[in-house]
Amino acid sequence: MSAVYDCSKRESRAEGLAAAAAAVRSSRLVVLPTDTVYGIGADAFDAGAVQALLRAKNRGPDMPVGVLVGSWSTVDGLVLGMPPQARALVEAFWPGDLSIVLPHAPSLQWNLGNSRGTVMLRMPLHPVALELLRDVGPMAVSSANVSGRPPAATAAEAQDQLADTVAVYLDGGSSGEPVASSIVDLTGDNPVVLREGEVTRAAIAEVIGVPADALG
Repeated sequence: MSAVYDCSKRESRAEGLAAAAAAVRSSRLVVLPTDTVYGIGADAFDAGAVQALLRAKNRGPDMPVGVLVGSWSTVDGLVLGMPPQARALVEAFWPGDLSIVLPHAPSLQWNLGNSRGTVMLRMPLHPVALELLRDVGPMAVSSANVSGRPPAATAAEAQDQLADTVAVYLDGGSSGEPVASSIVDLTGDNPVVLREGEVTRAAIAEVIGVPADALG
């Protein structure tokens, strides 16, 4: 049976964050609010929990799960290296609506799907998400919906789709009009914008010092 916690109330928020942290540490799934849409999350280093996340979404490993972090410094332990362009983007847009794809550290024991040695990282601008991430560490997080259905903008919408596959729902109110994060891939010789969302191609280009039309 799932538990839902109203994070607009101090006491319920504290209870919900404690329950969510316990769920993540025991290989269960949680739904959390972010600054884009609601996400379904699991311990990024728990392969079984990540597989449960993919099953809940009815999604295969061909679409690897991204990772949310609670601080800038966390990234250094997850990637093979932080190129200057990545640091510039982090400083400009984190926490916020930009995901960055980098080669992950080869020593990491995780299975996020068919990621081909890369990881997509983001630090969300949402106090509930950040508090949970700073407690439990990096989480594998995908939009809280069944594949092919609209992303959830509320905890109730997420629960309608995911039901009891999720142990804890953290209700942070409506995320507003669902807008996906922008994604920039820094794994190749040249940066490539894979998806343009709230952070525009022009803004990314300005920060890393390249023409916007060079970003693919």
